[in-house]
Amino acid sequence: MKSLYSKFVVVTLAIMVGSATLGFLLVNTYYHQQLKEQNDTKNVGIAREMVAFIEKNPNVPLAESLEVYGSSGYQLFLTNDKGDNNFYGGPFRDSSLPISIKKAVLDGEIYHGMRDYPKETFVTGFFSNELKNTVGVPFTYNDERYALFIRPNIKLLFTEVHVLLGGLAAAMLIFSLLAMLIVARKMIQPITVLTEATRKMANERFDGAIAISTKDEIGQLAKSFQLMADRLKENDQVRKDFMSHVSHDFQSPLQNIQGYSQLLADESVTPTDRKHYAEIVELESKRLSALTKQLLYLTTLDNESYQPTIERVSIKEQIERTMRQNEWRFEDLQLDVRMDMPNLLTQGNPEMLMQVWENLITNAVKYNQPRGFIQITGYELDNELHVTIKDSGIGMTVEQSEKAFDRFYRADLSRTREKEGTGLGLAIVSEIVKRHRGFVKIESELGVGTLIHITLPKL
Repeated sequence: MKSLYSKFVVVTLAIMVGSATLGFLLVNTYYHQQLKEQNDTKNVGIAREMVAFIEKNPNVPLAESLEVYGSSGYQLFLTNDKGDNNFYGGPFRDSSLPISIKKAVLDGEIYHGMRDYPKETFVTGFFSNELKNTVGVPFTYNDERYALFIRPNIKLLFTEVHVLLGGLAAAMLIFSLLAMLIVARKMIQPITVLTEATRKMANERFDGAIAISTKDEIGQLAKSFQLMADRLKENDQVRKDFMSHVSHDFQSPLQNIQGYSQLLADESVTPTDRKHYAEIVELESKRLSALTKQLLYLTTLDNESYQPTIERVSIKEQIERTMRQNEWRFEDLQLDVRMDMPNLLTQGNPEMLMQVWENLITNAVKYNQPRGFIQITGYELDNELHVTIKDSGIGMTVEQSEKAFDRFYRADLSRTREKEGTGLGLAIVSEIVKRHRGFVKIESELGVGTLIHITLPKL
């Protein structure tokens, strides 16, 4: 698999080569369509000026004049009727020229070799050092006909300044390429770090900070990635704790069922003990059943695609029904239960909200003191419904209150070991209230009691 850096290098080089090729093609096309005709006309004019000077100064040796022109930056070819051929200035790469062209110029025609030079895609005629790529003019010197062919000497046109500028351009190109490669490595390095972090996360390794501190989009991505990693770490720990709690809460009643089942199989067990063991097995079975139901219920609540039916719900009627169902518990502990609540109406799922009141009132009874109290209050405030359930129970510390809504959390087991529970009740309450766009908070003091405050949107 190619790395992103190698792809960047290949793409950069491809763009540079492609740009250079496209630029050359555009310049070449412009030369052939616009400059070639102008260049031909200009050089024909120069050639005519040369032969005009020669014809006006017959006393000046012809070779001397042509050598001067050759040294001034032109390549020249001279021929006459006798077939004498002479070159001045720099040599031509290709000095072949059809006799028909020579004869035509000797007969008085103008040769437009630059204008008529064949057009080729990757060959610029301006730099083609061929005798055919010249202009030719006729002239007479000492009553003898001549044909002069000229073109600029490209080598002489490139002065030291041109070489310096060319070297500067080449140096800029090289340094630009190196700079792009360095910048590309710097830009891709954070992505490499993120890729490595992704591999670690795939192996459930969420530790370690991502060492990216840039302020650009990559830096923002790294921060978001770090936040995601932290949350995944928390979720992973929650998952592990969840599995540990589930395993423990299932294992304990299963061990009890297994142990007492073996005792029930013992024929020497008395009828009284047998009945006691059977009651324990039944109790543990109910405990397992309740735990399973609550786990399934939490799974349903966690499923965001689950959309329960919504209808008008009277909170007062639901709480009154729950209180009637728990009257025997109130009487058993001689609790003073009071309710002060108008007819509060909200939109929600009746079964879910009923689960909230059942859990909260059951907890208020379970962890209360004999001859204690339960105070249930409800009121409206700013399009919100507020319900508080206060008890005189054993209470909790601040640390315990902060964890009360965590799944499987149970306060000090040494004080509550006789109070059977799954540690899921308040977690279910919290999830249901969130589902109904409300929130729940808890205030508790150890040895004094607990107050649960529920807020729901008003109908």
